[in-house]
Amino acid sequence: MTAPAPLMSLVWTDHVTGRQGFLVVDRLVRGVASGGLRMRPGCTLGEVAGLARGMTMKEALHYNPGGRYVPLGGAKGGLDCDPRAPEAYGLLVRYLRAMRPYIESSWTTGEDLGLTQDLVDRAATEAGLISSIQAVYPLLDDEAAARKRLADAFAVEVDGIGLGELAGGCGVAESVLAALDRASVPYAGARVSVQGLGTMGGATARFLARAGLTVVAVADIKGTIANPAGLDIETLLAARDAYGSVDRHVLRCGDRELPGDAWLSAEAEVLVPAAVSYAIDTAAQEGIGARWIVEAANMPVLPGAEALLAARGVTVLPDVVVNSGTNAWWWWTLFGDIGADADEAFSHIRRSMRALIGLMLDRAEADGTTPRAAAHALVTDRLPVIAERFGWYR
Repeated sequence: MTAPAPLMSLVWTDHVTGRQGFLVVDRLVRGVASGGLRMRPGCTLGEVAGLARGMTMKEALHYNPGGRYVPLGGAKGGLDCDPRAPEAYGLLVRYLRAMRPYIESSWTTGEDLGLTQDLVDRAATEAGLISSIQAVYPLLDDEAAARKRLADAFAVEVDGIGLGELAGGCGVAESVLAALDRASVPYAGARVSVQGLGTMGGATARFLARAGLTVVAVADIKGTIANPAGLDIETLLAARDAYGSVDRHVLRCGDRELPGDAWLSAEAEVLVPAAVSYAIDTAAQEGIGARWIVEAANMPVLPGAEALLAARGVTVLPDVVVNSGTNAWWWWTLFGDIGADADEAFSHIRRSMRALIGLMLDRAEADGTTPRAAAHALVTDRLPVIAERFGWYR
């Protein structure tokens, strides 16, 4: 599917630091677009545009004519800064203040790579915003009840981790399990290597470990932690800092510290890149022996690498499907398809992700193509229906 040009691309330069920020609105549906805000050194307008297009796809893929949640358009924001830098928070506040007209009227945003929702919420308040998602409020039947429902959901914790952090990982893990089930691979004995132990990677690792899989490697900014017998995921999760970096003092005797890219070549059936974009290029793919790569991060596998992987039988399950559960959970909760309850949320996420993974793999098999191409085909089928029913602004 050839992606048309985005509706709007904006480059902002901070008058204090000289650093740049970006906003790309790919499409509007009912006048609103959805997509998070990331902060990382080296973030570019092209990267943000690709992410915004991905958000359009994620929204379309979760369209359910019988549901209360109606898909929005896709957008994304980005800041070229290390989130650990002393100037990062001030930069975030100034960016949100500059983007305030868009956030008030048409762009709903939230956490992404480098930023937590708590931090975005705090900065949004300082920037004079009601909420980072206030543009969607006019579309709600009962704004007060909807906002309370979402706030209550974010207050829910499951074994020390917030429901908002777990929702996306539940969807990624269910994607892995659906792929294993389709191939008749038992969970016990299936090995997983995860890049990133932040919000998405950490939750994914927890759900997979609890499903009976063996997490043999995890990577953070300090390097890779590996143990062929399996890592103690709960201990590692409890020892993370705010950026997903693990305190090495908790490592057990069989745990090994390896270089940062060692997660790629770990002896595992499944790789889960859950950190940065562009993590797997044509050179990096050569060392991969896994059968599946499940994209928890946005755009982690470059197209050239994916073509080479496909040629040697490695299946890449694409980000637009795999990590779409976080965004969908927000809107299912806000619009009232589900309540502020962990069991209800996980059940809804699992059911929806199973259905999407099944549709995508069935389409890939029927068309003789990759799962990513199949996901694009599904979006192509759904966009005209959404446009006809709700309005579509290019």
